[in-house]
Amino acid sequence: MTDVSMRLGGADYYEHASAVFDGRVPINGVDVVAHPKPLVSDVFQGMIQGQYDVAELGLTYFLRMWDTEESPFIALPIFPARNFRHSSVFVNADSGIQRPEDLIGKTVGEFALWGSDPGVWVKGILADEYGVTPDQMNWVIGGTDHPIPSFDWLPQPVPEGVSVRHAGDGETLATMLEAGEIDALLSVDVPQSFLTGTGKIRRLFPDYESVERDFYARTGIFPMMHVVAIRKDFHAENPGVARAVYDAFLTAKDQTQQYYLGQAAKQHMGVITPWFSELFAQNRRLMSDDWWPYGVEKNRHAVDTFLRYHHEQGLSRTLLTSQDIFVPELLGS
Repeated sequence: MTDVSMRLGGADYYEHASAVFDGRVPINGVDVVAHPKPLVSDVFQGMIQGQYDVAELGLTYFLRMWDTEESPFIALPIFPARNFRHSSVFVNADSGIQRPEDLIGKTVGEFALWGSDPGVWVKGILADEYGVTPDQMNWVIGGTDHPIPSFDWLPQPVPEGVSVRHAGDGETLATMLEAGEIDALLSVDVPQSFLTGTGKIRRLFPDYESVERDFYARTGIFPMMHVVAIRKDFHAENPGVARAVYDAFLTAKDQTQQYYLGQAAKQHMGVITPWFSELFAQNRRLMSDDWWPYGVEKNRHAVDTFLRYHHEQGLSRTLLTSQDIFVPELLGS
């Protein structure tokens, strides 16, 4: 049987997925034409504009297309990008903001679009745990250290009662935050001025690691930002491909986890970061040996939480669940 030809898009910097893109882990029955890119938003745009059959797609990008007349995509329970997001909230050092409740009435910047993947998580956590809702703030959208245009290639719903504008030409959110033109920032990128230590920007949660570990211990949620999506027409025309794609990404991810588990006996001499073994042991105690799970069942609570947040923030017309968005043949994964 001739292999199915499949255009595959994704970021080029994931150690747990690179083996699929470079062919070290083949996708059974599939001739992969891989298109890894350094800027993941280019992958999102390419998928929405029909350049790929299967590609990484931000969860909110996937869900915004779900609410179009007929979404072309359905999801595979593969999660290339995860990160705890309390660390993504920055404030002006002179703003007087000391706790989440102090954000009420303030102007907050958000990277890329209102309701970015990390932004959905942060806003949902602020609402659930601190009673702070998005309508209690004013919002400015833009790039953190580099100006970016509005993403006009996908829907950008904003619910009634929420004030949102895009930063002006040439403006960056980090510069605006330093100048006090905005009070806080939700950003997937750490502002360069924070990294260089100007003292004008600090984190809302200075001890963010402890806060994030407590969040995981209480909720079991390791927030995912992206899924892998497959075009519905490609899925229908090629039975079995969705399972083959899932199996390959799972194999690549499991091999990466096994590498780190095996290296523990050698104190991770193959890893450049000093004292990595103690961090790794601490993470294993909290998160088990499958700390980056794929499949529906191990991720159902986290995914359903994101779907609830997305709906509550006015970004989805319908409250969806995992049963709705994943390919039927992988619902038992």
